[in-house]
Amino acid sequence: MKIVCLTGSPRAKGNGAAIANRFIETAEKLGAKTETFVLNKLDFKGCQGCMACKATHDRCALDDDLTGVLAAVEKADILLFSTAVYLADVTSQTKAFIDRAFSFLVPDFQNQSPTSRLSGKKLVFIITQGQPDEDFFADIFPKYDFIFQMMGFEDNHLIRGCGLMGPDDVLKRDDVLGMAEETAKRVLVDG
Repeated sequence: MKIVCLTGSPRAKGNGAAIANRFIETAEKLGAKTETFVLNKLDFKGCQGCMACKATHDRCALDDDLTGVLAAVEKADILLFSTAVYLADVTSQTKAFIDRAFSFLVPDFQNQSPTSRLSGKKLVFIITQGQPDEDFFADIFPKYDFIFQMMGFEDNHLIRGCGLMGPDDVLKRDDVLGMAEETAKRVLVDG
């Protein structure tokens, strides 16, 4: 099993990265191969809306640091995606990747099945937020889950940590770290 991990927070060693690391440690013990990309360390542009990926290319026409990341995601069995909540949504780095992932959709994705070159992959989406109230920002995962389902992900899981304001707060939260371990086991062994 090949897992590609994308961390979308500007804090390379923040709460989302710690949760992703716990998932990865568990997955590697179960025999998975992993590769991690920190989006904030890459030099890339957001989607340009050029539609070349639908007209003249079978991939994104931009050639930057995200080119290899997109290729790795396409080869992976599981996408582990971590983001913090900034101003009631995913980080700008996360959103830029998701916009560029539009290139995975086949040219006639509105009328064709499968709609994407990512069909059949699994997704684990990690969301961390400083706000402790779980009702706040609860709309983020359903919105992006819909997009990832459209892209062909068929087995999507959420790990969410609320009340994680400081960069190491999750290290005191066995419930959230335990959820990362259990989700890794569920995705790799049960699923």
